[in-house]
Amino acid sequence: MATDRIVLRGLRARGRHGCLPAERELGQEFVIDVALGLDARPAAADDDLLRTVDYGALADRLVAVVEGEPVNLIETLAEHLAAVCLGPSQVEEVEVTVHKPSAPVPHPFTDVAVTIHRSRP
Repeated sequence: MATDRIVLRGLRARGRHGCLPAERELGQEFVIDVALGLDARPAAADDDLLRTVDYGALADRLVAVVEGEPVNLIETLAEHLAAVCLGPSQVEEVEVTVHKPSAPVPHPFTDVAVTIHRSRP
């Protein structure tokens, strides 16, 4: 089990995810939080970016997923994002939260979010 974490919170991107036709047509902002579990000691010992996860490059890949092919459920979007996060070999586990602050909820609310935890088999 990884004890170190790299956290990227509040990553914003516009996507067309949702079950309603208006969500697909108009799109909306999604907010992504990820926490990567890994062993940071090798990177820290060598002070070497290549031995850890470049969070700027990771953010680019995550935004591409949100802006890409629409899905109905934010649960599905979270799975796709988790797969991206588990791409680098250093990452042992990930927690992904997808926030949908403009979800079609007919009552006042602050946020709708799905959080998943995934790890390497």
